[in-house]
Amino acid sequence: MKAGFIGCVDSSRVALETLIGIDGLDVSAVVTRECSAVNTDFCDLTDICIGNNIPVHFEDPKEREASVDFLAAYDLDIVFCIGWSYLLSERMLSLPKQGVIGFHPAKLPSNRGRHPIIWALALGLDETASTFFKMDAGADSGPIVSQVPVTIEATDNATSLYKKILDVTQIQLSKLGTDLVNGVAQFVEQDHDKATYWRKRSRVDGLIDFRMSAVSIHNLVRALASPYPGAEFVYEGQHFTVQSSALSEEKYPTNIEPGKVLGKTETSLLVKTAGDEAIFICGLTLNNIAVGDFL
Repeated sequence: MKAGFIGCVDSSRVALETLIGIDGLDVSAVVTRECSAVNTDFCDLTDICIGNNIPVHFEDPKEREASVDFLAAYDLDIVFCIGWSYLLSERMLSLPKQGVIGFHPAKLPSNRGRHPIIWALALGLDETASTFFKMDAGADSGPIVSQVPVTIEATDNATSLYKKILDVTQIQLSKLGTDLVNGVAQFVEQDHDKATYWRKRSRVDGLIDFRMSAVSIHNLVRALASPYPGAEFVYEGQHFTVQSSALSEEKYPTNIEPGKVLGKTETSLLVKTAGDEAIFICGLTLNNIAVGDFL
């Protein structure tokens, strides 16, 4: 079976390495990016392609049809698209004989759309999933071919959850590739009546408002940990990136205003939040912030 591959992030690298190791599956061509301003988890796939003698095409976002032309030269049976930031054209979707396999780290049909790892953590979910599906013209709406649930622990952040999902996808993709080669993969239509969508996030969605609950702030910090850019707060016009956080077990009078700095160490602040709660925000350079200041 001749396969094409499209991707440019950390999950793309794991997937490509897995597919290369599947008996009967020949990864014949790769479309990727030389760099990316929109993917914080961008990953260069060039070394894998060179090491395995796989032709590679670097897509120009202004000339996407050139990528279709490139893959069209290889008479592909299937294409895997894993770690790509936009929908594929109808021409690309119809190019391989058996279609394009996409990937979404969410429990489809719920939570289609953008930034699924970030949203799952920011909203405090206790489960997500690793899902492979046949791509169609919609967003994450095609028939599912493999879905494995992934538990989200209270101690997880974006770093650990991303790794959990990648560990699952390696096993999942190895079996899926083998099933496709053997012609036994089964596709199940999604229940579109149960579909929900997550919107695209922007920098403002990562700003901490200390009028939020401590749990909501903690979840936001977890969600934006590496490889993502980090949650932020603004003090005297300067943005501070919060690397980690911890909930305070102590309760505080409700007449203390949210945002008041209650305590300080060299790298952390204890800040009052909504109600009687407070939170430790960590990983900071704090020279110009003092106990009693308001954030």
